[in-house]
Amino acid sequence: MKLIDEIFELYKDKLTGDEEDADIIAFSILEQLDREDVMDLLKELKDQELYDLVGFYMIERLKAKMAREGLGQSDMFSIDHLRNLH
Repeated sequence: MKLIDEIFELYKDKLTGDEEDADIIAFSILEQLDREDVMDLLKELKDQELYDLVGFYMIERLKAKMAREGLGQSDMFSIDHLRNLH
């Protein structure tokens, strides 16, 4: 994506390599965009980039929903349950 290359070139001397760098930059840029701007960016994506983006979004949303619903967490026994095991 051309935008990513431009952002990287602009900030590369200020980046520490920490994952938080990407978060801060991405959110600060997104704050300045409206829906139409975002849609224009999406239109510039190649098909595979768009599929990757939507796939990543779907995966992250599903993970968040599973976490909220308590799915995927280990089935740890409670202390009371362990006391009753003989």
